[in-house]
Amino acid sequence: MSPGDAVALVAPASWCEAQWLAASVSTIEGWGFQARVGKRVEGRLGYLAGSDQDRAADLNDALRDPEIRAIVTLRGGCGSLRLLADIDTDALRADPKSIVGFSDITAMHKLWGHTGVPSVHGGHGGRHSDVVRRLLMHEPTEPVQADADQFGSELTTTGTATGPLVGGNLEMLARCVGILDRNLDGHILLLEINRSAGLGMVDRALTQLLLSGSLDGVRGVAVGALEGFEGYVDRGWTVLDVLRDRLGLLDVPILAGLPLGHLDDPVPLLLGVMSSLDADAGTLTAHVPTRTRWPA
Repeated sequence: MSPGDAVALVAPASWCEAQWLAASVSTIEGWGFQARVGKRVEGRLGYLAGSDQDRAADLNDALRDPEIRAIVTLRGGCGSLRLLADIDTDALRADPKSIVGFSDITAMHKLWGHTGVPSVHGGHGGRHSDVVRRLLMHEPTEPVQADADQFGSELTTTGTATGPLVGGNLEMLARCVGILDRNLDGHILLLEINRSAGLGMVDRALTQLLLSGSLDGVRGVAVGALEGFEGYVDRGWTVLDVLRDRLGLLDVPILAGLPLGHLDDPVPLLLGVMSSLDADAGTLTAHVPTRTRWPA
């Protein structure tokens, strides 16, 4: 991307408040880009930002518009998984452009990764906003440093791993099994985990990924903030016990305590590009390609 390029603002999942939309437009324009708001982002259908058809239409409009060079999602919530069959992947391949978001937007990250186009895992606001801008402009960024004081950091093991970074929200990754499967042999897995359904959800989701073969060949695991699990115990086990039990089967380096996921100000990461995980140094580094446009 270059200064002055257009960025689409869309809502493929839940709807956002008007003030957040206004703040998002201000953020995009502050990056030096043009903000193009989707025609249907103010739609409402229960917890969804309008009908599936309308939400998919805004995404496809952005994918088919040659002036749009990146897509920023306004929020997660629920609904992205519904759109997977309706996204114009031919348009995405013909004119690659990244999408920005996290949580429920993991469904979009899976689709972008399946199509071979990098995407940005994270939010576009907060003090790390400029990191998103740099990633979209293919500028190098600092390695993400794990926080040894963050709950869950004790999951970190030793060793290093290199490979394309993939992943996102754990529950959404499990929901995509059988819908949008991908060979992860040689990849580094990123996990965003929050306490949405206790330890059982974490156990079931990881077990589904393991038994389905989805994690075969994964070289390393990067774990973000375990938001909501601090002090939570279920019959003697904590989320750390579940993660050690399930992830230990992979026998690969694990780096935990990363400042990403369901936090007020998560650090953005570029998915789909070669990355290096160093559990000993506590860093996760994306090797950002220096191109003006992603390759088709």
